[in-house]
Amino acid sequence: MKIEGSTVLVTGASSGIGAALAPMLAERGATVGVVARREDRLREVLDRCLPHSPGSRLFAHDLDDVEGSVKLALEAWDAFSGLDVVVHNAAVPSRQPIAELTIAELEKTFRVNFFSPVRMTMALLPKMLERDSGMIVNVSSLGGRLGIIHEAAYCATKFALCGWSESMAIDLHGTGVEVRLVIPGAIDTEIWDSPETGPPIYEGPKEPPEVVAEGIIAAIEGDEFEHYVPDMKGIAVWKTEHAGEFLASVAEAMGEGGAA
Repeated sequence: MKIEGSTVLVTGASSGIGAALAPMLAERGATVGVVARREDRLREVLDRCLPHSPGSRLFAHDLDDVEGSVKLALEAWDAFSGLDVVVHNAAVPSRQPIAELTIAELEKTFRVNFFSPVRMTMALLPKMLERDSGMIVNVSSLGGRLGIIHEAAYCATKFALCGWSESMAIDLHGTGVEVRLVIPGAIDTEIWDSPETGPPIYEGPKEPPEVVAEGIIAAIEGDEFEHYVPDMKGIAVWKTEHAGEFLASVAEAMGEGGAA
């Protein structure tokens, strides 16, 4: 897939990775559809796209509305007379000890992080298959490969997105529709600044969102299915091979109070 001349829909585009990615795509010759719930912020991103891609447009929508997300995907397809790439980047955090996690918060996290991107894909997939071309890019997280303390709901959605992506890639092998899975590490975005979901435990270094945006572009134009950005695959592999040791070491590091 080449960026130049393509049409790309990007969710979660009002800040962070999505806001960095959309103008990069436009500068490389793509027509971009940007999706987010904050229309004022989204318009600022669109204004950065339009000088390079006059056909780009915004779609103000909250992915918490799953049925509305399906309608939006079909609306975007019609508006652009087809979509070449859909980047499912939108996500909300959830940071609560498991004993304090509510069903309402769990369900909201799944609606935004998993069910909306999945339902949008299912709505568009028949059209891509009929045309025999297209690409779905799912932005998961290192939290989709290893558990993070106090983030059971968030990690569950990202693990689900990884599994969905892998199975979808197998099912679509041999067709003209491709799947890419992007797994960011700690990225400096607004996802860390959500006091209503609980304070973040991690206080270490973070990569700028432009690093992931460049990684998504490389994933679109490359041949590989899975992309760790930055490359933290070694940590995920080590955890898989030493799961018990990983769980024990994190629990001990946090102490009994932090791990409760």
